[in-house]
Amino acid sequence: MTHVFHRHLRSVPPVAVSAKGMLIRDEPGKEYLDASGGAAVSSLGHGHPDVLAAMHAQIDKIAYAHSAFFTTDAAEELADTLIAGAPEGMSHVYLVSGGSEAMEAALKMARQYFVEIGQPQRSHFIARRQSYHGNTLGALAVGGNAWRRAPFAPLLVPATHVAPCYPYREKHAGESDAQYGLRLAAELEAAILAQGADRVIAFVAETVGGATAGVLVPVPGYFRAVREVCDRYGVLLILDEVMCGMGRTGTLYASEQEGIVPDIVAIAKGLGGGYQPVGAVLAQRKIVDAMSRGSGFFQHGHTYLGHPVACAAALAVQRVIQRDGLLDKVKSGGEAFGSLLRETFGAHPHAGDIRGRGFFWGIELVKDRDSKTPFDPKLQLHARIKKTAMANGLLCYPFGGTVDGRSGDHVLLAPPYIATAQDLGLIAGRLRASLDEVLAALPAGQAA
Repeated sequence: MTHVFHRHLRSVPPVAVSAKGMLIRDEPGKEYLDASGGAAVSSLGHGHPDVLAAMHAQIDKIAYAHSAFFTTDAAEELADTLIAGAPEGMSHVYLVSGGSEAMEAALKMARQYFVEIGQPQRSHFIARRQSYHGNTLGALAVGGNAWRRAPFAPLLVPATHVAPCYPYREKHAGESDAQYGLRLAAELEAAILAQGADRVIAFVAETVGGATAGVLVPVPGYFRAVREVCDRYGVLLILDEVMCGMGRTGTLYASEQEGIVPDIVAIAKGLGGGYQPVGAVLAQRKIVDAMSRGSGFFQHGHTYLGHPVACAAALAVQRVIQRDGLLDKVKSGGEAFGSLLRETFGAHPHAGDIRGRGFFWGIELVKDRDSKTPFDPKLQLHARIKKTAMANGLLCYPFGGTVDGRSGDHVLLAPPYIATAQDLGLIAGRLRASLDEVLAALPAGQAA
């Protein structure tokens, strides 16, 4: 009997009792190799002594102070650290408690900016299909995860969704990466004009797609073309780096690799590495200045904004990443990890696409590689893989609806930045064994 309102109400998950490094141990003593960092959260693994020490020290000083009354050294130092490595022009950090909160704040910040500068008619957001931006109502509205949106659709504000950058399935035969990126940018431009160029607030996108479609890596030049379209019509560019940011792809901000600067960027997950709930929104100076000259405040807030212990934990995580050169490790280790995954799954008859960057990889699974036909959604292949992988001591992040919100399956891998070559080898081996075990147990003809 449990009184916890678990995500799945027909079963109770194992009880986690301890964790260290890459391993989590449950109550009976079984160990699980954490190959996904939870949901791409754990950047330093579990139980890092520097982070624990920073949290203890902060608790001894002050555990909580409401941001309407006080700031704290932890919050100020974390903001300074983030801005020091931020995209050009970012001047301020709005500290929250997670990714959905960060995206909700980003949307409201963008709307208020236009109110402050005398363009209140701008009220519409454009985002992408097969995206995920969080589970609050505003974030769900701009998100393109059909399964998550469906039950709450009547409650969501209208938003326009254009095509994601999904070359495996949507790039035309004979079309170059450059041509594909320009075609997608033209679709965005058409969507802006259809709404009325002076009515659109922002284009919202994950720099590298996350869990909904399984790590969609943008083709070269796509985001530069998108940035040009946004600038042409005075539309803000909001980048969601909740999952792909803070070093996950090999640079602190994933946008660095695209050669562009966003107007607003949301971060979380790897920011605090799971040690405390924390997220942040970084804003360009023009946005902060508009509010300073106008109303003088951001009309938004939550109880735990800038929580001192969360800020201390995040600051410690970021200092360890910098001190230990983990961004370079993720970059070089990510190339090796990608090669290992291609070696392990490249010839697998049901591995349709292997894509990723840094320590952020997705494997899209198909019934038939030649036609790219997905498995029957009724099989719930992703759920079978998760269950079997856990039985084999592996934590990965499978998900369904990869193709269109209903069909398609993928497995997302996002190991902590401390993962060794041996750890990565174990991940690939256990995932291959688990996948083959699941496929062998499917009803006759379903894996043919």
